[in-house]
Amino acid sequence: MIWQLDLLILLMVVICAIATITIRDLLGAAIVFGAYSFLLCLLWAEMGAVDVAFTEATVGAGISTILFIAAIFRTTRRSKD
Repeated sequence: MIWQLDLLILLMVVICAIATITIRDLLGAAIVFGAYSFLLCLLWAEMGAVDVAFTEATVGAGISTILFIAAIFRTTRRSKD
């Protein structure tokens, strides 16, 4: 393992996690959450857990992000901000 790469990916994971909970736009938060899941996939693959990385890529970065975005597009706002 290359520890500099692990540290860089982990730093980007933390930045995505903080950005996901601070973004006020739901669509933006869903997209950043998808990037968070993809970065975790890279981290798992770098650690050698390829099966966990593949599962994280398909479920976390793929299906969950698509479902979040579809749910956001199917909802409406209650009030005009």
